[in-house]
Amino acid sequence: MLVLEDDADLRTILCELLSLSGAEECVRAGSLEEVKRKRVEALGCGLALLDINLGAGVPSGLDAYRWLKENGFTGRTVFLTGHARSHPLVREALELTNVQVVSKPIESKVLLALVRGGSHGSGTA
Repeated sequence: MLVLEDDADLRTILCELLSLSGAEECVRAGSLEEVKRKRVEALGCGLALLDINLGAGVPSGLDAYRWLKENGFTGRTVFLTGHARSHPLVREALELTNVQVVSKPIESKVLLALVRGGSHGSGTA
């Protein structure tokens, strides 16, 4: 599992929850640059949890998604957001195919469903 989240505490909590939910490994990153540094591990993940908004003036989770896809990532992608559906980045993510957009805070049962490969309607933005 790849977790791209700019909030270090949330990144840690998500990885701990993923491990408790059965994830074998959690690749943590706080930025697209960090994902790129962990290229081999990131591209080998079966699931990418990408925070849509990583802060002002830096590449977004959508930029990370595009980089992953351009570099052969074949896993599932779930965007995490604390923003409303009307936010431009969220609207852009919702237009993509084969991705999910989940609102933060993410419920543990939703996270468990993601780890197990399913989708869960609850919590979808």
